Amino acid sequence: MQQQRFSNQSVIVTGAGEGIGWEVARQFCREGAATLLNDILPDRAAAAATTIAQQTGRCCLPAPGDIADIDLARGLVARAVDEFGALDVCVCNAGLTSWGDFFDYAPADFERVVNVNLRGAYFLAQAAARQFRAQGSGGRIVLMSSVTGRQAVPYLSAYGMTKAALEMLARNLVLELSPHGITINCVAPGAVITPRNLQDDPDYEATWSALTPTGQAIHPANIANAALFLAAPAASQITGQTLVVDGGWSCASPIPNMDYGRDYEN
Repeated sequence: MQQQRFSNQSVIVTGAGEGIGWEVARQFCREGAATLLNDILPDRAAAAATTIAQQTGRCCLPAPGDIADIDLARGLVARAVDEFGALDVCVCNAGLTSWGDFFDYAPADFERVVNVNLRGAYFLAQAAARQFRAQGSGGRIVLMSSVTGRQAVPYLSAYGMTKAALEMLARNLVLELSPHGITINCVAPGAVITPRNLQDDPDYEATWSALTPTGQAIHPANIANAALFLAAPAASQITGQTLVVDGGWSCASPIPNMDYGRDYEN
């Protein structure tokens, strides 16, 4: 039987209707946690939570809403406590990928990507940390960054800026959270094979496998493994760090020939 690292724990995962967030939520449930699953789309949140609960036999509840709404972010923590009695782990995964030529990038697009990627993560982490402090038992916060926060990619200036900011947020909050037994870390995925990426580009996996030093593109399970490691007791002395999961891509950073893609949000 698989070791249950998160038995009797409760977890929030945002942006978990599909892709990386879905797999993170599923892995937490597989390892014993009760999970509150957020997604911006109500139907997608409900379907994802139902599927995960059926697959794992664990409690997985849908919590739809826009993480850029501070009241929604704070409400996720309150609901987790109401449903599960306490909160142990918060994974701030929800994010908006926003492509655009810097010379033409619109203020409205800038505000949206900043509100989702930064304001949402910041105030959800704040609400979770307040709850951890009140409980007096510590806690784990995992932020979802990206290799584009470290390596330049054309047409992702605003998006990459927000991801770099999340890594600095984790480093800075070490000073305020550590006295309360709270760790905060980031995971920075490379090119991940998700349904949305495959929909945009059917050759996505082959293209990125060829550009990745390990010869394999990244799958959501690779990112989930990293997130769960950082949330587990074995990582209690790891905080303020960013774990890059990209198959070595950021060591050389080759980029395929491409037109910049569509925005997407989870």
